[in-house]
Amino acid sequence: MKQLLLLFTFVLNLLFEASAQPMPNRVTISGYVREKGSLEALIGVNIYLPGTSTSTTTNTYGFYSLSLPAADSLTLAFSSVGYETVQQVVPFRRDIEQTVYLTSGHQLAEVTVTGTRTAEEKVSESARMSTIDVPINQIKKIPAFLGEKDVLKVLQLMPGVQKGSEGSTGIYVRGGGPDQNLVILDDAVVYNANHLFGFFSVFNGDALKSVELIKGGFPARYGGRLSSVIEMNMKEGNKEKLHGEGGIGLIASRLTLEGPLTKKKSGAGASSFLVSARRTYLDFVAGPIIRRG
Repeated sequence: MKQLLLLFTFVLNLLFEASAQPMPNRVTISGYVREKGSLEALIGVNIYLPGTSTSTTTNTYGFYSLSLPAADSLTLAFSSVGYETVQQVVPFRRDIEQTVYLTSGHQLAEVTVTGTRTAEEKVSESARMSTIDVPINQIKKIPAFLGEKDVLKVLQLMPGVQKGSEGSTGIYVRGGGPDQNLVILDDAVVYNANHLFGFFSVFNGDALKSVELIKGGFPARYGGRLSSVIEMNMKEGNKEKLHGEGGIGLIASRLTLEGPLTKKKSGAGASSFLVSARRTYLDFVAGPIIRRG
């Protein structure tokens, strides 16, 4: 009888110790995050404890594992871009597995963006073959050599065109030489388009209205050349008001003046004038040196 009493007491002690044993310090929650409907595993979903820095993300299989201090219950948040955030209250007395399903977020209605193109397309970025129309305002924006904006140097930057020696205005198109290019100014052929030992062209960019470079397939009326045709047209003069522009460079200065000749409105009966000049003062600088030599 005494032995049975001792055994019973021992069993009671074991049960009391088991019931009084504290919860483990940390427990682990793990599982998968999937898309609701398709059950596709979601990658990179954020799982975190709100208000703390404790967090993790799902791997390439949509699996996650997070170790947290044991508690009666904790609130976990599951969030991902394009999906609604889910918060779940989970008991944290022991290790558990929890699979979470996220619902796709609200999709926006189709958005159509329309606009009017205002920026002028750069000629060097045009995909058009053989023919290039060079805007005059682009010629004026290109950095100038010694302060002189040269139209032929601008053409050297175009696709399919190569320049010769550094600083010269020679144009090589499709392997041809500079003397194989036909240069036309207002339907007149220009046989010598260079001056100052070939460093500058004879054309004043302020007086030009249009510049067109034809690298191949040019019409039959442009005969006598093999490589290209450079056709230029000069301004007709401002028929509305008097206008002038000019510039001062390191070796030359230029001036262009245009305006109406009559007070008639613009039209067939109106007339205008255009005066353009360019003068180099290199001779004044080099004169004393040449005399001394």
